[in-house]
Amino acid sequence: MSDSTGMLRVRQALLRARARAQSGKVRVVMGNEAADLDSMVSAVMFAWYLGERDAALASLPLIPIPHEDFRLRTEALYLFDAAGLPESELVFAEDLDLAALHAAGRLDLVLVDHNRLGKAFAAFADAVSAIVDHHADERLFPHAQQTIEGVGSCATLVAESILRDLPQALPADGARLLLGTILLDTVNLDEQAGRVTIKDRETAQRLIAVCRDEPDGLFQRVQFEKFNVAALDTADLLRKDYKDYRAGSINYGVSSVLLPIADWTQKDPGLVAGLDDYSRRRGLDVLIAMNAYTAPHFCRELVVFSRSAEQQRKLVTFLCASDLGLVPLTAGTPAASAQVAFFRQHNESYSRKKLQPVLDSFFRETSNS
Repeated sequence: MSDSTGMLRVRQALLRARARAQSGKVRVVMGNEAADLDSMVSAVMFAWYLGERDAALASLPLIPIPHEDFRLRTEALYLFDAAGLPESELVFAEDLDLAALHAAGRLDLVLVDHNRLGKAFAAFADAVSAIVDHHADERLFPHAQQTIEGVGSCATLVAESILRDLPQALPADGARLLLGTILLDTVNLDEQAGRVTIKDRETAQRLIAVCRDEPDGLFQRVQFEKFNVAALDTADLLRKDYKDYRAGSINYGVSSVLLPIADWTQKDPGLVAGLDDYSRRRGLDVLIAMNAYTAPHFCRELVVFSRSAEQQRKLVTFLCASDLGLVPLTAGTPAASAQVAFFRQHNESYSRKKLQPVLDSFFRETSNS
């Protein structure tokens, strides 16, 4: 059941913040560059929370992707709509000039769901005042106020703050936004997926009491929309949930792709050419796709593509010797080559959050050797 009155108060607060951002200092709450559901919901709800706690600054949530890319986040389209928060009221990359705010000394930047700025935002590092995140702490902002804890979802940490300080103000639809995100990130609080913590579970129970939604049904609805990628081509699948990095001399990108490699190949027989084109346009040395799906049980697969055959050989050797539990995939996939390889990943606890620091260390070591 929708709580339209309660969510209207959240919407009005965010709209007032958007109007106030035309002058004076602006507290921008920004999720990571992949702009997945956790980043978006955490940014919106934490910006509202900060604005309720401290009205001195306009607190504005920023989704750092073009508005046209929002359609790729099919689960976010569904959940924001179900919560009564129109996408027309969200703030996207083209709606806010961070560089101008920073140059004018008006930018106060709060990071949620990441603690390392991507290349496009690195120039704003001195404006970072606070961090709420569940990734490994890279200790880049020692002077920022920080809540960094290895829970399953950043939304858990955001909800914890709201439930502690503003329990009566949280509307049912706001609780539903947070709950749906936590359920999706933790695979419905499933211990077998290796992503849920006690705090995720306890916070979810408190949110259920607020929104009075049935969690299994909510999870099924959000998960269905997340995996509903029928209308997306290879480029869209790769950029739907994508992050790029640089380690040493290596530019690499990691995409989360929500279907089996065999289905992807059937959908796009020219998959390898699509990987090559995407990596060239992004200026990447290495492109990795982490395929995750449920059929009927949760599964992970891995695509490794490198511009250099030598780089590919070293990386595949390293990954196969790791605890990822990789087994080559051949049925229903393109033929492996000196530049591309396909694997079933039996250690399903390795999400991008866990794999990226491992890749970072490997690339730094090998590019300096």
